[in-house]
Amino acid sequence: MELLYGRDLESLVRNFGPLPPARVMYLICQVCRSLAEAHAMGLIHRDIKPANIYLCRMGLEYDFAKALDFGLVKRERRDEATSMISAETELMGTPGYMAPEAILGYADIDRRVDVYAVGCVAYFLLTGKRVFGAANTMTVLMRHVQEEPMPPSHRAELQIPREVDEFVLACLRKDPKRRPASAEELLQMASACKTADQWDQWAARKWWEDHFPHLATPAKANTPTWDVSARGGPAEKVGPRTSGFTTLRKTR
Repeated sequence: MELLYGRDLESLVRNFGPLPPARVMYLICQVCRSLAEAHAMGLIHRDIKPANIYLCRMGLEYDFAKALDFGLVKRERRDEATSMISAETELMGTPGYMAPEAILGYADIDRRVDVYAVGCVAYFLLTGKRVFGAANTMTVLMRHVQEEPMPPSHRAELQIPREVDEFVLACLRKDPKRRPASAEELLQMASACKTADQWDQWAARKWWEDHFPHLATPAKANTPTWDVSARGGPAEKVGPRTSGFTTLRKTR
């Protein structure tokens, strides 16, 4: 079981506010690499969200992002069958991060539902707000199906470059055929953003030393470090590791 030192992105934003665009793109590139590996194996995550992305220190590397909780993973269909309504009666995923085709219950969803979710995650990291908010779950779902999102730059406190706006909105296109086709293609788009190059290990380490000094340096042998502030419980363990990605388990 792997012990992670850090914080999930949901609680990170809730406690420290929206992240600078450069840091967001730096993290999104890592998430895309994880998803690209899963997609290459024919696996669709279906529940990418900030709470399932863990930001940690790995040895001397900071801002190391891990995509967790493959509990809703689905093997992608390889045929070209026409869209059909799924026999599933229960929505699978988190409403604030679900693609329109998943909400409508199409059986032949593909890796582009994860691309949509990555856009939702980036939006939240940049603004501290969901793409669509509402008083009830059904309204949130219908807004994802029917409404065009406002660019994150229109809702953010920090200035967001145009290329970052365009990246996020490309992920959030209603028609999956108009989105980037896979996490690998999305990674190429994210890496091409000059904004992603403006955050590096020096900046990451400085942030960790200022905000998580107890986690900023490797723990001494046989001296566990616990982060009890993130979720009100002991440190989180993940495992077993399979082909580079992990499954989240919590100790309560």
